[in-house]
Amino acid sequence: MIRNCFLNISTAVLLLTAAASVCAEVVVIVHPSNENALDTKAVQRIFLGKEKKFSNGTAVYPINQTEGAIRSDFDSSVLGRSSTQVAAYWSKLVFTGKGIPPKEVSSDADVVAAVSADPASIGYVDSAAVTGDVKSVSFN
Repeated sequence: MIRNCFLNISTAVLLLTAAASVCAEVVVIVHPSNENALDTKAVQRIFLGKEKKFSNGTAVYPINQTEGAIRSDFDSSVLGRSSTQVAAYWSKLVFTGKGIPPKEVSSDADVVAAVSADPASIGYVDSAAVTGDVKSVSFN
């Protein structure tokens, strides 16, 4: 009886955890002082190394996450490419000496810390990870 109850609770926790990860929403974040207008195209250009400055002319430093669900969601929903396609794109640029991929960090918390410390940074996180130290970007 106790064993069945434990199994039912374990199964419920596992299902809720899986459901929460499926409902994750990726948001682009910048430093709170950043007033630059950003749209999807601008963010694509920044994360693909085609744009090195914000619209006001200041340098921009994109922060990528290492491989995982958030990175995969960002690549497909914002960049419009699979993570494999993005990796191949950067491999080609690096091999030909035409680009350096964005800095990578390993978690939402690391992205928030990097973006909150540098007004020139831009990154992306799960919407649940956004704090008052950063500002989420609404695409216009």
